[in-house]
Amino acid sequence: MFLKNRTPIRNQALENALFTRRAIIAFAGVIVLIFVLLSNLYNIQVNSYDKYQTQANGNRIKVIPIAPNRGLIYDRNGVILAENKPSHSLEIIPDLTKNLTQTIDDLATIIEITDEERERFLKSAKRQRRNSFKSVAIKNRLTQKQVARLSVALHKIPAARIEARLKRHYPYGEMLTHALGYVAKLNKKDQARIIADGEEATYAATRDIGRLGIEKFYQKLLHGQPGYREIEVNNRGRVVRVLNETAPEHGQDLYLNIDINLQKKAYQELAGRRGSVVAIDPNNGAVLALVSSPSYDPNLFVHGISGKEYRKLLSADKPLINRATQGTYPPASTIKQLMSLVALEENIITERTSISDPGWYKLPNVERRFRDHLAWGHGKVDVYKAMIKSCDTFYYDVANRLGIDRISPFMDKFGFGVKSGVDIYEEKSAIMPSRAWKRGRHSQPWYPGDTISLGIGQSYWTATPIQLANSTAIVAASGKFFTPQILGASQGENGLLQLPADERPPITLKDNYNWKIAQKGMWGVVNDIGGTAYNVFKGAPYVSAGKTGTAQLISIAEDEEYDAEKIAERHRDNAMYVGYAPFEKPEIAVTVVVENAGGGGSSAAPIARKLFDVYLAKQSIVPSLVANNDAGHSH
Repeated sequence: MFLKNRTPIRNQALENALFTRRAIIAFAGVIVLIFVLLSNLYNIQVNSYDKYQTQANGNRIKVIPIAPNRGLIYDRNGVILAENKPSHSLEIIPDLTKNLTQTIDDLATIIEITDEERERFLKSAKRQRRNSFKSVAIKNRLTQKQVARLSVALHKIPAARIEARLKRHYPYGEMLTHALGYVAKLNKKDQARIIADGEEATYAATRDIGRLGIEKFYQKLLHGQPGYREIEVNNRGRVVRVLNETAPEHGQDLYLNIDINLQKKAYQELAGRRGSVVAIDPNNGAVLALVSSPSYDPNLFVHGISGKEYRKLLSADKPLINRATQGTYPPASTIKQLMSLVALEENIITERTSISDPGWYKLPNVERRFRDHLAWGHGKVDVYKAMIKSCDTFYYDVANRLGIDRISPFMDKFGFGVKSGVDIYEEKSAIMPSRAWKRGRHSQPWYPGDTISLGIGQSYWTATPIQLANSTAIVAASGKFFTPQILGASQGENGLLQLPADERPPITLKDNYNWKIAQKGMWGVVNDIGGTAYNVFKGAPYVSAGKTGTAQLISIAEDEEYDAEKIAERHRDNAMYVGYAPFEKPEIAVTVVVENAGGGGSSAAPIARKLFDVYLAKQSIVPSLVANNDAGHSH
């Protein structure tokens, strides 16, 4: 038997050596960890001090933008047209609540919150950036009773608050909508454009933006510059104190060329009818009135129009359309003075030229007759009688002899077929036809019959009321040509700044006397016994000139007579009138269009007469004389 040699159970020396090695390794590890810890501590406390200090401040300090007050809008006499009025709204800061739906439910137990208000709020809150601490309105225009009920209950709902803000208000309501426009809440499209334009800082606190008319066109002038408030908040987001504040700069006040008395009269005269009125000062292009009827209350859009209210505006009468600048109509006989001008310029006629009018016009070798509005004709007709009596046959002949290639370029000079450039975006160019236009639009050649109808403002020719008003102003001013302008002046920190309309190169004629012939013909329309507007202006305390027009909307067979009673109301003739006054020294040129109202002399001219009566009875004060008249109105 062999016994295995065995190591003694305990070797004190080896165990001591093992323990010493392990202790040294553990100590070294601790030293390394301490070094790493100190290194990180140094990195955080020293190297990254600025970074973490900024983050800490970011959690503690918030910079809240302050919206500037929107500039006010006045008429040429200093009458307030758009003001800012205090309005209370219930708002929620989404970042201060973990359960937005529950917060809304809690509020609904205090005051009524409709499903539409709830849905609209959730959409707005969704669009908002996170951690912005920006409140979103859920209910606007709170009543005093609602404010009182919320005031005693909101301490239980930290994310909700009552905000008092200045909101836009239009004291004249629907009377000015199509000129003034309105402001509405910023939508996704607005925000995308603001970002694309790099204007996020400017609109950081802005909730409303100009949507139409002057409010939109001069948005940058009216908006102003935002201010900022630096606040310290606690860990629950509540404001502890205000550290710093920079006040916003309110937008510029604007003075329009609009005369509110004239505007009011025009709107009253069109009440219950579809139509428009444009009035321009021929001396400077100032738009004195711009009315479209029917209209709508712009105040509905300021706080967010409901779906029910908006659907009411989608009626067959189309109140949302600005008929003064977007309505396109056959100009009818209101352009006969211009046809006279081009015929004189092209030596087609002279002041003494006359034709015999049997009541119709017919092209050689063509059976169709183009009828005059007077079936038995006007007899011997010269250029004056043609305008005074509105003789169609005379202008059929003139147009045929001129041809489209001379008519169209001449009318282009007066602004037909292009936008007038008035300072609102809602405008159409209408149509001044030409051979090229018809080829491109209808893939057809231009026929002689097209030209003949063009002579009385029918065929493919369409015009907007503002184009007609401006062309009338050009004739009244013997060729002076301005871009129509609604804005007259702005009130900034440096005082009142006049903003005259853009004056274009004047229209020059080969013979300036031709202006006198056109003007004399328009004078005869109003002042010559038998003139188509003579009875309307008889006894007026001033002398004016004008031209009536009756635009046919449907074709009448050659052997049929026009009978309004047998035609659907929407297909009846449009009544039109253009004119200016006083005759010797024009101060106002107008266009009146009343849709489906019949004769221009009986339906449109009486409105023009009342407008002249109002405007010339009491002259307006020019903006330069207007003092700072903002007392009592909030910015």
